[in-house]
Amino acid sequence: MRVRLLVSFGLVAAIGAASFVIAARVLVPRFFDQRMGNGAMGQGGQSLTRQHDAIVSAVNTAMFIALGVTLACSALVAIVMSRRSLRGLDRLRVATRGLAAGNYGAQVARPAEPELGDLADDINHLATTLAETEQLRAALIGDVAHEMRTPLTTINGYLEGFDDGLFTSQELTDTIRTEVSRLHHLAGDLAAASRADEGRLELDLRPGDLAEVMHSVVDRLRPQFEAAKVELSLDASQPLPVVIDRERMVQVITNLLGNALVYTPAGGRVGLACALVQGGVRLSVADTGRGLQADDLERVFERFYRAEPHDHSGGTGIGLTISRAIVRAHGGTLTAQSAGRGHGSTFEILLPTVPVTDSERRR
Repeated sequence: MRVRLLVSFGLVAAIGAASFVIAARVLVPRFFDQRMGNGAMGQGGQSLTRQHDAIVSAVNTAMFIALGVTLACSALVAIVMSRRSLRGLDRLRVATRGLAAGNYGAQVARPAEPELGDLADDINHLATTLAETEQLRAALIGDVAHEMRTPLTTINGYLEGFDDGLFTSQELTDTIRTEVSRLHHLAGDLAAASRADEGRLELDLRPGDLAEVMHSVVDRLRPQFEAAKVELSLDASQPLPVVIDRERMVQVITNLLGNALVYTPAGGRVGLACALVQGGVRLSVADTGRGLQADDLERVFERFYRAEPHDHSGGTGIGLTISRAIVRAHGGTLTAQSAGRGHGSTFEILLPTVPVTDSERRR
């Protein structure tokens, strides 16, 4: 490209100089003759002829000097401008090679040229996005490895204990079955989260009563709340007709109540309520547990994110991620609210009463 720029500058200069030379050689003698008179005779005519030749010769000499200076200046300007213009491209090329090599932290200085500046901004944005994606990928791998390590360590420990005669075959079998079930649950959650990210979360939408779904979930989970000495209340006295995937919605409500139970101490309360609102249905799960800081209200929906990093309560850590994906696939929203640590938290679902279409679900 540098050679092409140099040649293009040179051609422009050469064409301009050639046009000037041709015009001067043709027009200078003609204009001179017109002004001095073509009918001069004798010695006067010879004198005019010598003046004519001298002027044309001087003009030619000046033109060739000017032509040389013009070409030299054009070449110099072409070299300087091409180097200046291509310096920004060289930096962009180095940056893209760095991105290809996995160096996402480097930023490209914005060149003075507006077009290259816009391209540099796009590359910097791409680098930032790739860096964030790489951090999430690394965190995901680390979290998956951690979630897998716990059951595998348990299985290995029981196998070693069985070899030493510390456990019976029934104890070993029960433990392995429990931990394998945990791994199977993790694999299923990861697959569901992946399908949600790709917009391939399939729903079996049918008319139903959300209040009835809530009653069935509460009846199933109430023994766990009673064992943990946490009060569980339900406010859903009237039918709430909706078009939902019943099993998926049971999964969402179960996950929200399960999280509330885990983070609510004995003597606390968890309330599940639902009511008709304009254009849809609002479902909320409120607890008197630990609560969330403002920065955690969105991050709790990220994969494997925990408001307390060292808190591993036994879940896979992606339940809220999947729950939000399911609610969004229904055309609704799932949000978290809290007044801060120690003030409990509320998870609120808004569902439309009109069934969502496939095109809307993919958005």
